[in-house]
Amino acid sequence: MTSPTAYYSDDQVTLYHGDMRELLPALGLQADLVCTDPPYGETSLAWDRWPDGWPALAASVASSMWCFGSMRMFLDRRGDFDGWKLSQDIVWEKHNGSGFATDRFKRVHEIATHWYRGSWTAIAHDVPRVAAQHGNKGKVIARAVRTPHTGDVGQSTYIDDGQRLMRSVLAVPSMHGRAQHPTEKPLGILDPLIRYACPPGGLVVDPFVGSG
Repeated sequence: MTSPTAYYSDDQVTLYHGDMRELLPALGLQADLVCTDPPYGETSLAWDRWPDGWPALAASVASSMWCFGSMRMFLDRRGDFDGWKLSQDIVWEKHNGSGFATDRFKRVHEIATHWYRGSWTAIAHDVPRVAAQHGNKGKVIARAVRTPHTGDVGQSTYIDDGQRLMRSVLAVPSMHGRAQHPTEKPLGILDPLIRYACPPGGLVVDPFVGSG
């Protein structure tokens, strides 16, 4: 079988133009991560059509995946994620809403879920760290660790490095007014997800890259 011809390529990215259900098997890729924003299938727009079975195709490419979506989408399509295990969800808080219903709360967020297959220890997962909101850097911190759900695990002593794990709610402005694609995601939301799940120099595959 002849390998598909790239639509565009440089030293950072290669784009292919076509149906992902045909391209992914033909490319035979093995990637570190799938990071994608599929059509949710929630509107009457011509392009907003869910390709049945695409998560199984993604599984043939990588064992780790970030997928954007809505709660409705994930519940309606839960059967398509059979074989994948959910590790966590991230909430992207936008500065403006994306819903138009007047009988519901104004929707100003989207969800990104992280899925994996196989052993968790074999999956890259390095949480980005950000500067703490206080001035304890360099101080020796000693505290008793007692939480109702984990029990008494003794005392923790460490030197504060001024860094904290990035939180699971990320406030990042959307691309509204400057996007080249109707559902374009900003770098500010993609960067921490990719840094979390893809080693430096690794390969990321997006089956629904839209305009690229």
